[in-house]
Amino acid sequence: MDLERANHDSESTPRVPPRERIVEAARDLFYRHGIRAIGVDAVAEAAGTNKMTLYRHFASKDDLVAECLRRFARNSQALWDRLEAAYPDDARARLHGWVTAMAEEIIHRHERGCPLANAAVELAEKDHPARPVIEAFKQDQRGRLTRLCEAAGLAEPELLSDELFLVFEGARVSIQSVGAQGFEARMVRIGQAIIAAHSRDG
Repeated sequence: MDLERANHDSESTPRVPPRERIVEAARDLFYRHGIRAIGVDAVAEAAGTNKMTLYRHFASKDDLVAECLRRFARNSQALWDRLEAAYPDDARARLHGWVTAMAEEIIHRHERGCPLANAAVELAEKDHPARPVIEAFKQDQRGRLTRLCEAAGLAEPELLSDELFLVFEGARVSIQSVGAQGFEARMVRIGQAIIAAHSRDG
């Protein structure tokens, strides 16, 4: 009976397609260990497949890297959606919410920093297929932040956007060397102080 139930459970549980297993395994390995340190053999093994299958879905490791970074970039949309839902009519509150959410994400979710920024450091070749993904993502994030600062009615919104963007990009790097203790509260305070400095109403 137990064997029958196990067989039924195995048959009724949808299997994750090989391409998805490969991408998920690669995302985790590249993020935790670095892109250069991980070869396609390690990715295939972690995905429970083989190199032949991997190369059926991706022409090269570089193409796999680019797809992994596209997935990381798409996941960032969820934060903007949550902020929009939480503060649909208050851009200033949405901006403060962004500061708090970014601090939480940097400390609790991205313990090894931003995966796209890390990739930009590793992938120095300007013609690498992942470079356009990285550049488009960072430009999109900065543009979204600038538009939010404008909607919030703050002075010099483009400068404010750059200041906030650089603070959090720097924070991602700093916690790798000095640790995260106390960083979350400090990041929020710094972000709020920068916003207050651009307030037209004092």
